[in-house]
Amino acid sequence: METMNWISNVVRPKIRSFLKRDTPQNLWIKCPESGQLVFSKDVEANQYVIPGSDYHMRMSAVIRLKSMFDGGTFEDIALPEVPLDPLKFRDEKRYVDRLRDAKTKTSLVDAIKIGVGTVEGQTVTIGVQDFDFMGGSLGMAAGEAVIRGLETATARKTAFIMFASSGGARMQEGMFSLMQLPRTTVAVQRQRAAGLPYIVVLTNPTTGGVTASYAMLGDIHIAEPGALIGFAGPRVIEQTIREKLPEGFQRSEYLKDHGMVDMVVHRHELKATLARLCRILSNTKPAKKIA
Repeated sequence: METMNWISNVVRPKIRSFLKRDTPQNLWIKCPESGQLVFSKDVEANQYVIPGSDYHMRMSAVIRLKSMFDGGTFEDIALPEVPLDPLKFRDEKRYVDRLRDAKTKTSLVDAIKIGVGTVEGQTVTIGVQDFDFMGGSLGMAAGEAVIRGLETATARKTAFIMFASSGGARMQEGMFSLMQLPRTTVAVQRQRAAGLPYIVVLTNPTTGGVTASYAMLGDIHIAEPGALIGFAGPRVIEQTIREKLPEGFQRSEYLKDHGMVDMVVHRHELKATLARLCRILSNTKPAKKIA
């Protein structure tokens, strides 16, 4: 009996510890489209595009900004503070707890981050919506971020590029969230009145109140390949009209074919395309290209 205990309590744990190998988490990424497993470092090196299927994965706000600005450096624009929970909202969890979890997960203040830097030598203001922060939902903080980004671009006389990615308005803030639609629209009009470019890049997904406001008010609308773009989702539309929707409905390529999107641009070509458009819209000569 003592021998059995010794084998169970001493020998087996030692064998397990000898055989055990420390494997980093998220070593592999499964492509949502093809199901193939890809080494995460390869995906990261490829700007989060799956090498085999060309599927565009989501990018965090910080990584997106670094990928766009020359040398990966930019000025982080401070954002206004807003009331954290104006409605004292609670569903399965308190809203303040959801906000805390989202901030811990993303290391962001809210769903949108603003940066100023150079893109191929041109000074540009860029806003990025991070879907990992509560689905990129538009609340007071995100609305203030968009407005601050546009105001910064207007004051510094730069183009403003907005990378949109959102499930829509933030329900936990009710009417305060909906008020961000007209407020951001006014900020867009001020940028336009100053004669400065406003370019929107629609990423997967861009829906709801964001699509109904600043995401569809750009001088030019670019979409990443395969991005879902619309107001209501396709399933809701099918249930409402009781008809089967066409193949690829609400995807980037379908919207381009039907005049809702100006260009569908691969992520590898995005920086060069945006720099060229900013030069054209600003009527400036090409600067010396910086990697």
